[in-house]
Amino acid sequence: MNRAERLREAFTSGRGAHWHPTDALVRGLALGIGMVVLGGLLHEVELVLFGAPLLLSTLLALVTPVVGTPQVRVRGLPRTGEIGAAKSVVEVDPGLGAEVMAIRLPGVGEGIGPVHLVSASVREIEVVLRRDAWGEGVDLRPDHLVAGPDALFVHGPVTAAERGRVILPPVEALPAGLLPARAVGLVGAHRARRPGDSVELRDIRAFQPGDRLRRIDWRVSLRASGMAGSAEGTNLHVREHHAEADADVVLALDTRHDVGAELGDWSSPVRATSGLVFGRSLGEWSLTARGTTVRPGGSLDLAVRAAASLAAGYLRQGDRVGLVDLGRPQLGARAGAGRRQLLRLRNQLVVCARSAGWAQRPVLRPEQVPHGALVVVLSPFLDAEVVELAVHAARRGNLVLAVDVLPSPLRADPETPWGETALKVIRLEHDVRLEAMRQHGVAVLPWGAPIAGVLRAARTARRVSR
Repeated sequence: MNRAERLREAFTSGRGAHWHPTDALVRGLALGIGMVVLGGLLHEVELVLFGAPLLLSTLLALVTPVVGTPQVRVRGLPRTGEIGAAKSVVEVDPGLGAEVMAIRLPGVGEGIGPVHLVSASVREIEVVLRRDAWGEGVDLRPDHLVAGPDALFVHGPVTAAERGRVILPPVEALPAGLLPARAVGLVGAHRARRPGDSVELRDIRAFQPGDRLRRIDWRVSLRASGMAGSAEGTNLHVREHHAEADADVVLALDTRHDVGAELGDWSSPVRATSGLVFGRSLGEWSLTARGTTVRPGGSLDLAVRAAASLAAGYLRQGDRVGLVDLGRPQLGARAGAGRRQLLRLRNQLVVCARSAGWAQRPVLRPEQVPHGALVVVLSPFLDAEVVELAVHAARRGNLVLAVDVLPSPLRADPETPWGETALKVIRLEHDVRLEAMRQHGVAVLPWGAPIAGVLRAARTARRVSR
């Protein structure tokens, strides 16, 4: 039996985390002593020649000191990360007298990775961690087994703690478009209704006490004085500009539905599993990685990606962005600005996706939406409740943008005879809901369409209706 076979047997023996002899040691002692004794009794030199080396090597392993508790530590693994590859370092301290270590390490494109045999002289192992999907997941679990001389004494196997990261939803560079301004100050990225010191002209009016002299429009003043037949400067006029204010944006995420393009999969839930599946040999270890209950390419996946991209775009231009989970309002995030707010929102989007599930009615409380804020509802709009929510938000005076994240094109279930009929009904009902929102002043567009033009048209329609 070679060393690899002995290690494989030790991994499947189920012993605890302490130094203990393997079955190979017992067999070596019994076989060596038996062959030497039997050869001496039978006067067979061949048995002694075969048994003596086996007995001597086993006795040598017994007298070789193997002490210490092997330690394996993971260094350089952050709590959060981006999609793609990242590096980490596994520090190894195998103890005195160890010769070889079996440790499970991930590889690029291999998920959690197989078990590797490394020399006990190695103290640091650099590993590459790769994740191609956002959400929670296990990146590394360095289960290990340390073996002494000839793998006759082993320590372990030791089941290490799972080390994972939260991969944040990706951010795409998107133009934010026009926003309804809210007059909360004199500095910002959008035009407010109150007068201020921006560069956009609001009105030209007669001079009043308290106006600054630099605001006087001399052309209009001289023209007005000439028409009045006076040159005394009594008809001074000043230029009045709009104030610049920050805008508030509320991202309303509908986590009650998560559907893909295949109608046949809508009835099957997505299950998140976690843990290791152990095989009988070293090369058969695999991992079922823990992740969110989000379908890749489904409606919730698109909604989270869209929310992260929109938040990044609005925060970049100085606006305040908040998050509301329509299915579980307690999981939302208050409005804020800056780079820390973007990190907070991306983390909270992962939390919302992890807790996603059916809720009877979507909830968007008035206190969650500041007056004059832009409300972006991200939903596949598969029921009338979310449509009513968007319409009520528009009636409260907010500009509402409904972003349709239903995967397109939908594909009928080929295993049922009424698959095409069900697909037509779903499409018609979906189109009716979108049209109903448009009739009530809600701007509607599918994710991926230009946003600026839709918001501009909706804002103009609100002005005309007033």
